[in-house]
Amino acid sequence: MAGGVTFTPVSISGQTAPESTSTHHEPPQRPVFVTTHWSMVLTAGRSDTTHARAALEKLCQAYWYPLYAYVRRRGHSPEDAKDLTQEFFARLLERNWVGRADQQKGRFRSFLLSAMNHFLADEWDKARAQKRGGGMTPVPLQFDTAETRYGHEPVDNVTPEHSYERRWALTLLEEVLQRLRSEYEQEGRTELFTALHPCLVGDRTAQPYAELATKLGVSEGTVKSAVHRLRQRYRELLRDEIAQTVAELGEVDAELRYLFAVLAR
Repeated sequence: MAGGVTFTPVSISGQTAPESTSTHHEPPQRPVFVTTHWSMVLTAGRSDTTHARAALEKLCQAYWYPLYAYVRRRGHSPEDAKDLTQEFFARLLERNWVGRADQQKGRFRSFLLSAMNHFLADEWDKARAQKRGGGMTPVPLQFDTAETRYGHEPVDNVTPEHSYERRWALTLLEEVLQRLRSEYEQEGRTELFTALHPCLVGDRTAQPYAELATKLGVSEGTVKSAVHRLRQRYRELLRDEIAQTVAELGEVDAELRYLFAVLAR
């Protein structure tokens, strides 16, 4: 995951009509909502199936940083924050704390924050005397960049909880951008993505379509169509990423609105 995260505010409403038609070859349709990881984990509950554990570990690897930053905001040193975060995720996986999750409050971000607060209050004193990980299998988290990222963030006076939610939203957007970039790379269109991805930010009427057309050696109409497809796929992946962190697909829209409201504060 990249060290810095950029808020990428594209339209998230229903599908819009293309800005221009083109004979440009359309990429193959990709599946959306293939699975929802957090709902899979909650459904498995105490059974801790192999697929559910793999899904949970993937979510933890994607969304560990907001918790690390939360622990730092609670006053812990960088080294203690690393130990705490690693130990927390190791226990989360090995002791299947998810089996006690309230499915009526099924957002993964809410579960993680509640579980971390419980861990900080009741578990860390017991674990501090032991070697990090307590004999449990650690989750491979990229701590080498954690403090650099944390140090580059602006100082603010908001609560640790609000900072956690903001970092969660930004991490989610970065995950979406990474998935989108990977798709273009796998299709051999890295250059196109590099040229067009800045168009995800800002009003579409202000985009430098003519300049991009010259740079790419195509017509302006082709660029507009390519940007439309990029934005459309971004919206699809955004909804899919959120779906992986809520218990039911019906919660996606509410979670989407909430996270964008957090970013707008």
